[in-house]
Amino acid sequence: MTARVLSAVVGIPLALLAIYLGGWWFTAALAVLVYFGGCEFFSLVEHKGYQPAKQLCLAFSLGLLGIQQALPEFATGAFVLAGALVCVSLLFKKEPATIADISTSLLGLFYAGFLPSFLIRLRALDEGVFFLLLTFSCIWAADIGAFFFGKAFGKTRPWQHISPKKTVEGALFGTAASLLVGTLGAYWMQWNLWPLTGIVFGLLIGICGLLGDLTESLMKRDAQVKNSGDLINSGDLIPGHGGVLDRADSYIFTAPVAFYFVSFFVLERLFSP
Repeated sequence: MTARVLSAVVGIPLALLAIYLGGWWFTAALAVLVYFGGCEFFSLVEHKGYQPAKQLCLAFSLGLLGIQQALPEFATGAFVLAGALVCVSLLFKKEPATIADISTSLLGLFYAGFLPSFLIRLRALDEGVFFLLLTFSCIWAADIGAFFFGKAFGKTRPWQHISPKKTVEGALFGTAASLLVGTLGAYWMQWNLWPLTGIVFGLLIGICGLLGDLTESLMKRDAQVKNSGDLINSGDLIPGHGGVLDRADSYIFTAPVAFYFVSFFVLERLFSP
C-alpha cells in the first residue's frame, strides 16, 4: 500500500502535466507506457512458448501513436496495414510461424498499441483536456471504490480462477463510483442531456475498466505469473503495481469507448472517422 501511495503521489502530477501539455508531449509520455506495456505483453506470450513478431509490433505500436497525433484520419488504415505487414514478416522466419504466433502478434499490436492510441485522439478533441481528465477520474474512482469497498464488504468472488481478490460487491461499488463521477463531470461541463449522458459515460467507463482489468488478469494466469512485469523486471517502473499493464489495464479498453462516446453523443460528431 505504501508503494502504491508513493507511486500515486509521483505519478498523478506527471500524468496531469502530460495531459495539460497535450500534443507531442502527451504522445511521448504515452509512448513510454505503450513500449513497456507491449514488452510485458510479449514477455507473457513468449513465456507460453509462442514466437510473435515482437520487435516489429513494438515499432508499429509506437508508429501508430505518432499517426494518431499527426494524421488521426489515417490511424485505422495504418493499423490494418501494420497488421498485414506483421503477417508478411512472419513468412520469413527460419522456422514456420504458427497460427498462435500470428494471432499473438496481431493481438499485441491491437491491445498494446492501437487501443491505447485513442487517448491521443481523445486529448486532441475540443476541450479534450477535460474529457481526458474526466475519463481518468472515472477510472480512478472505480479503482479506489472497488478496492476499499471490496476489501471491507466483498464476499462474492465469481472470478476466483482469474482474479481471486475481485468481488461482485467491489465491482458494483466501483462502477457506481465511476457513474457518480461521470454524472458530476457532465454537469460541470454542461453536456447535452447531461444527466443521461453523464450516467451512461460513467457506467461505460466503469464496466470497460473492469473488463480491461479482468482481461489482463486472465492473460497473467494463463502465463502463470503474478505480475505483468515479472518476466522483464519492469515492475520497478511503477512501484507497488507489478508492471505497466497492471497499472494501465483499466485504460486500454476505455480509451476508444471514451473517444467515440464523446465524439458521437457529446460533441455530436456523428460522422467522425
